[in-house]
Amino acid sequence: MNNFPFARRTQWSQETNALNKALEELESRHIPVMDLTASNPTSCGFQYPDGMLAPLNSLNNLQYHPDSCGMLKARQAVSKYYAAQNINIAAHDIILTASTSEAYSFLMRLLVNPGEKVLIPRPSYPLFQFLLEINDVEFEYYPLVYDGQWHLDLHALEQLIDAKTKAIILVNPNNPTGSYINRAELQSLNELCRKYQMAIISDEVFFDYALDQGDHVSCAGNQAVLSFVLGGLSKTIGFPQMKCAWIIASGPDLILQASLARLEIIADTYLSVNTPVQNALGQWLEMAPAIQQQIMARVIENWEWLKAHLQDHTELLSLQGGWYATLRIPAVRSEEDWVLEFLKEDHVSVYPGYFFDFDKGTHIVLSLLPRPSVFQEAAGRIMRRLAKI
Repeated sequence: MNNFPFARRTQWSQETNALNKALEELESRHIPVMDLTASNPTSCGFQYPDGMLAPLNSLNNLQYHPDSCGMLKARQAVSKYYAAQNINIAAHDIILTASTSEAYSFLMRLLVNPGEKVLIPRPSYPLFQFLLEINDVEFEYYPLVYDGQWHLDLHALEQLIDAKTKAIILVNPNNPTGSYINRAELQSLNELCRKYQMAIISDEVFFDYALDQGDHVSCAGNQAVLSFVLGGLSKTIGFPQMKCAWIIASGPDLILQASLARLEIIADTYLSVNTPVQNALGQWLEMAPAIQQQIMARVIENWEWLKAHLQDHTELLSLQGGWYATLRIPAVRSEEDWVLEFLKEDHVSVYPGYFFDFDKGTHIVLSLLPRPSVFQEAAGRIMRRLAKI
């Protein structure tokens, strides 16, 4: 064993789990697996607009004029994008980062001292644990509850707040439940944050992908309390390889200006967003509707197929937005056993619910991004196996 004294924050398990072992075994036998965990739009057959890469071919990219918060014209492009959605954000309230993961790190450095904590949703995005541990931040889960629709359990959330609690993280819409924050929930969250002097961090990378016209509210421009909204190219234009994201800061003016001054110093320490992407950002965001329409059409087609082919004793949980579908399946075996069976017997890869910290029931999560022919064949195999129960 290596006895070098690495930092305790990096003491993660590095053992290969049973699902990855099964995938590696199939790969060694050259057996193709149909992937219903796909989260990368560039691998799912979408047609990007002609000239998508043309903005990178600019002589301006031979010059470097660093700006701590990102080039002004790039931040103005983000501001313009939100203005088209009737959300007015000043460019000087926007900070560019290389990714939303980096944005989280900036905000943890701004808001949370070592040993203090934030609240994160359950079920939700599995990367939170790593992001927070790397930044020496403690966390507790607040529950999302399901009664045919997903809701924040605001009472349970408030019971978790103590003097060490510095922020509430939202995922809006949540991944994978696809549930948006509504206006009443945001009002309640604002009241809690005022009462306990906390900030809101709202991850809204999937916000543009709504399946219904419900009461969806963004935290961008939320003036009631200090609020930070995260977005980025990875989802907005389905371009994860062009590393660029943003933080939108809002809130009461004095505390907002104090937070922006501190964030500028944090960002200046890294200067992580490259010049070519910033120069291209305005043109790329103008292409967003064409890309989003393709992705939404794909998601809706796969979602409707799934609804039409459900098996007895299988429930498709409601979805307001995003790219994922959640199935509650019979609890005759564990989630891991189900997922291993789909993989080994049907050669289909799906997420087990525990990957997203579902703590009740037996769930699997499917990406709605694959081509319909792939999705229908793979999901059909799952449905046929479930029909055998």
